[in-house]
Amino acid sequence: MELKKLDYKLTVCKVADVSDIDMSAGFYFIGKTDEEFSLVCRTEDVPDNTIERDDGWRGFYICGVLDFSLIGILSKLSGILAEHKIGIFAVSTYNTDYILVKEENFERALELLASEEYEIIG
Repeated sequence: MELKKLDYKLTVCKVADVSDIDMSAGFYFIGKTDEEFSLVCRTEDVPDNTIERDDGWRGFYICGVLDFSLIGILSKLSGILAEHKIGIFAVSTYNTDYILVKEENFERALELLASEEYEIIG
């Protein structure tokens, strides 16, 4: 399975409203519940009026389109990282899963996954 590195730093934050988000930005992920609007975006694209933010994330994603019938892909990846005390922040899209780790763990996470026969590209 191929994992593609994202070449930019990411921030996980909370915003008051989606109108605060630059929808023309190259990468963002929005989550909305009855309690909050969460945003994952490039660090340089964090809105000025962010309520809370956590900088210093890096990410990668599983290449290709994952069929909904596939089971345990994210679980296996997160399990490998958890065994080595690397926490994750995961977001899923219709096509695939993105895994974020803190910047200080990024290279080690990729090395661990490569040792488990995942191909790291990009």
